Amino acid sequence: MTFWTRRKALDALAHVDQSRQLRKTLSWPHLVALGIGGIIGTGIYTLTGIGAERAGPAVILAFAACGILCAFAALTYAEMATMMPAAGSAYTYTYSVLGEGLAWIIGWSLVLEYAVTCSAVAVGWSGYMVGLLESMGIHLPKELIAGPYAGGVVNLPAIVITALVTALLAKGAKESATVNIALVAIKIIALAVFVGLTVFSLVPENFTPFMPYGFVSHMDDAGHVRGVMAAAAIVFFAFFGFDAVSTSAEEVKNPGRDLTIGILGSMVISTIIYMIVAACAVGAWPFAEFAASGEPLAFILRSLNHPGAAWAIGAAAIVALPSVILVMMFGQTRVFFVMSRDGLLPRGLSDLGPDRRSPVKVTLLVGLFVALFGGFLPLATIAELSNAGTLAAFISVSVCVMVLRVTKPDMPRLFRCPAVWVVAPLAVIGCLYFLYSLPGTTLRNFAIWHVIGLVIYLGYSRRTSLLNKAV
Repeated sequence: MTFWTRRKALDALAHVDQSRQLRKTLSWPHLVALGIGGIIGTGIYTLTGIGAERAGPAVILAFAACGILCAFAALTYAEMATMMPAAGSAYTYTYSVLGEGLAWIIGWSLVLEYAVTCSAVAVGWSGYMVGLLESMGIHLPKELIAGPYAGGVVNLPAIVITALVTALLAKGAKESATVNIALVAIKIIALAVFVGLTVFSLVPENFTPFMPYGFVSHMDDAGHVRGVMAAAAIVFFAFFGFDAVSTSAEEVKNPGRDLTIGILGSMVISTIIYMIVAACAVGAWPFAEFAASGEPLAFILRSLNHPGAAWAIGAAAIVALPSVILVMMFGQTRVFFVMSRDGLLPRGLSDLGPDRRSPVKVTLLVGLFVALFGGFLPLATIAELSNAGTLAAFISVSVCVMVLRVTKPDMPRLFRCPAVWVVAPLAVIGCLYFLYSLPGTTLRNFAIWHVIGLVIYLGYSRRTSLLNKAV
């Protein structure tokens, strides 16, 4: 069982062939936009309603709870990312600190966060696009806008947007990050318009009772999951993305400064935006009426007699949601790239071109994976697994920080997590509580996913690992 605990060097890049190292092209504005681009996406457009249905006006607290948990996790990520500025994020940290077996589990968990989320967002984007086309009198055949599970043949719009994002990522990190900045600006402007139109329509009575279903997640008499934590366990999906910043560490010009600003800055800005938008939503219109809507923000604007703005919110979602796909696919390609470079996946996937701007092979593989899921499979149940995968990664990174503070106390740290023995344990406890708040079926599916992963690891990856060959 020594293969389970073998570790790669903390200065991982020093032991990597230069031809397999990515070029440093990113600075902190790219990273902040990358984090915001991943965090602010379908969640703010759809989960505000779902969260309000579970928690009432206290959905604001649900967003705050997620923000606090992610802030703790972000502090630990910032310390690890600046200590080990290599691609791979939680997978890389776990491999160097806790061992290969746990690193594989975390890498396998990150597939749920990144690739599956990409597919879910691609399908959501397809729905917005089809709706917009139909409002313009353009009706696509049902066979081309839904997979076999919904009476169609293939969700072609989901495949098309995935292909476009894949092509952009294949060009390079800097080009992708620059386009992402423009898409993020569109999303923020759209949300600013929503806040500007609703802030003067707030009705104090809409905030009472503020916490009608209590704080703890529970099942009510009608069989509905209620409570602030029930809402938090769902809207947590809306906070994915900031950790994707750490996957870019190898491509950052000034890791000590830029990674800290990128990780913490994107997390703080996004949490503030979420809470302001949620407060305006529940204050401007009774939550019981917009909670059932698949497009709660547009519903509220139409209800307030702003049909043009409601249309613009939908249009902004169509233009800007690809930034979420871009960020999540970026994160997945970097994790797979490093797993390939370490020998846990086929080595050829980590080949780079002469310019070393992008791992083209692994980018095309991830694009194909996302397109197949988005084009042909129902994602509602699978997408719920994303939360569990992300929480597992957060727990691992927090544990890594604590272990290194004991085993490597004198190792240089460009950023030190403040009050680490408070922040890191609270991050672990908070993540475990969020996991506990997830539906039992989700946790069972999460276990099944990892059984499949362990079969692959024991049957293939442990033998092809570079550390195994070095023995």
